[in-house]
Amino acid sequence: MTVTLRPMTVADLPAVMRLEDELFAPDTWTEAMYRDELSRADTRFYVVAEFDVAGDEDAPGEGPPVTVGYGGLIAYDDEAHIATLGVTKALQGEGIGSLLLDALLAEADRRSPVVLLEVRADNETAQHLYRRRGFVEVGRRRGYYQPSGADAVVMRRKRVRALSRTGGGRG
Repeated sequence: MTVTLRPMTVADLPAVMRLEDELFAPDTWTEAMYRDELSRADTRFYVVAEFDVAGDEDAPGEGPPVTVGYGGLIAYDDEAHIATLGVTKALQGEGIGSLLLDALLAEADRRSPVVLLEVRADNETAQHLYRRRGFVEVGRRRGYYQPSGADAVVMRRKRVRALSRTGGGRG
């Protein structure tokens, strides 16, 4: 399977909204919310994951790549937030979520010393992915997701420090 990441554009919103409905209903973002996010390029970083059906020898076909996931980051100098991350249910467990998260974290690490996120309290799979990337639970938000009223787990990750090339660095 050939999956590539690229910056999200307004032209991606129909596909993103289909995934949003598949993954997060009834707590979906609106198209207007995504348009607003994409208009704030100075503090936002949004990507889509595309499956290139035409170029995959395991699933030959024709046509344009298919959007199978997306992610978004809000980044300021003092902290960053994973705003959203989703992969179509049909391809969950194939590493696409990790690919998206790693891209968001690489960008976050360039901009901010700490990354925060909220994840549904009942989404153990996503929490496990975040823990594998160094996130720890720091709190809970009761009734955070609307309109469902589902609770959120708040997680935090500090920037991964590179060791000094002079040998003086400490982890």
